[in-house]
Amino acid sequence: MWVRTQLKIGWPDLVAALAASFYPPDRAAETRRAEAYFSSGDTIAVYSVRSGFDLLIQALDLKPGDEVIFSALNVKGMVRIVRDAGLVPVPVDLDLAHMGPRLEKLKAAITPRSRIFVAAHLFGTRLELDPLFALAKEHGIVAVEDCAQAFNGLDYRGSAVADVNMFSFGPIKTATALGGGLIRVKSQAVLEKMRAIQATYPVQPESKHRKRVRQFMMLKIVTSRPVLAAIYHFYNARGRDYEDDLADQVRDVAKLKTSQNRRVQPSATMLYLMNRRLSQFDIETVRQRQAKGERLRDLIGGATMLPAQANGHHDYWVFPMLVNEPRKFIDALRAAGFDAADQTRTQHIPAPQDRPELEPATAERSMRGLIVVPCYETMPDSELARAADVIRKAAVNVPPWEG
Repeated sequence: MWVRTQLKIGWPDLVAALAASFYPPDRAAETRRAEAYFSSGDTIAVYSVRSGFDLLIQALDLKPGDEVIFSALNVKGMVRIVRDAGLVPVPVDLDLAHMGPRLEKLKAAITPRSRIFVAAHLFGTRLELDPLFALAKEHGIVAVEDCAQAFNGLDYRGSAVADVNMFSFGPIKTATALGGGLIRVKSQAVLEKMRAIQATYPVQPESKHRKRVRQFMMLKIVTSRPVLAAIYHFYNARGRDYEDDLADQVRDVAKLKTSQNRRVQPSATMLYLMNRRLSQFDIETVRQRQAKGERLRDLIGGATMLPAQANGHHDYWVFPMLVNEPRKFIDALRAAGFDAADQTRTQHIPAPQDRPELEPATAERSMRGLIVVPCYETMPDSELARAADVIRKAAVNVPPWEG
């Protein structure tokens, strides 16, 4: 069974992190090293992107009822942070060709209460967001670029127009350190306020990151092809879906649902592992993954809707499809040894009750038909061809997706 999203960290890094948790390096030195990665003097190392976003909201002194505009698909945790702060999330609907927010929809969403605009690059794409960021800034709105799914090392340091660029190294990200993030903040005043707030947080105990490393070691074993296949057959024989149990195990590696869990400084071991991953990052692996994604795209042809294909850059952090009857595709792919799944951690953001005209119909409908398919650099072309064949056969007698 090919796992849907490859755990992008090797055993040498996990063993090094485990050892470091017993003999941690100097935390201040590791912090300085991480924050110097972009050589820009505007970066703060944080426990997670969500922790950094929470810091930003605190540093901006927002008032209850202020609005945070989001591109209409985002992870549930980001929206939860906004609501927990008494703020109002406002969606900007997407277009399927890019899976990015539309300029005219952003114009319609802006009000005198708008304070932040967050736009996320999805699936490994790189959207052209500068016109939207420029519009936001014209209205005095802080422009935030979410690069959590689009890390390309120093090949892409973030939009120069955005006020804030956020890069994640969470459990399933391209250069995972099992947690951690780098947040670039152009305003020195805001950056220093974020530093001051974070300095009041407790430091993550080394034992907690050690536990996280051990959990991930187990996940590496569980998501290996033979073990995952055995799990699938065990659950399938009992008429059950292994998805919920396995997804919970991945989510539990880094629990961030409450402010208490988010408001933590990264440990020395987390910073050490993040620096190790960054120093060894090779953009060639991303290019190889991109080539595999393009290969699978061509093999599928027009059998299904492949969103985000109009972007100039798409390196397939995950391989998304939009299909009617998603369960039919998921079941067929899993039976053939491909761990396809829907995107349960992502949500469309509903419009505020008093602004129904902003309801993101495209994003809402997309979430009903969005699935991801295994596709990464270690998969042979013969397996991609086999996956494409399953997809084409599953598409027979299923109405095509209409965007």
